[in-house]
Amino acid sequence: MAGRATKATMQELKLRRIQEHNHRLREELARPRVMVSSASVNLINYCRANKDPLVPSIWGPLPKAEDPYAPVDNAGCCSANSHFRTGIVVRFKYII
Repeated sequence: MAGRATKATMQELKLRRIQEHNHRLREELARPRVMVSSASVNLINYCRANKDPLVPSIWGPLPKAEDPYAPVDNAGCCSANSHFRTGIVVRFKYII
């Protein structure tokens, strides 16, 4: 009798997994879709409308005031970031 009960629970488990998978597939099918042509047109329009400072060959060089990646000059102040920007490598030696 225990063999039949185990077989029935395995069949119920398989049925539940199939039903869950079917539910996920139905949700995927109901998701709104966008045609590739319209998505590519939207992407092209966005790229033409928004300047990208990382592509100066298309937009030209940006003024330093508008460039978010331009190095910042700190007059009279020393910081760790200024060492990294200038390429100076500081090494520490620990003596144990």
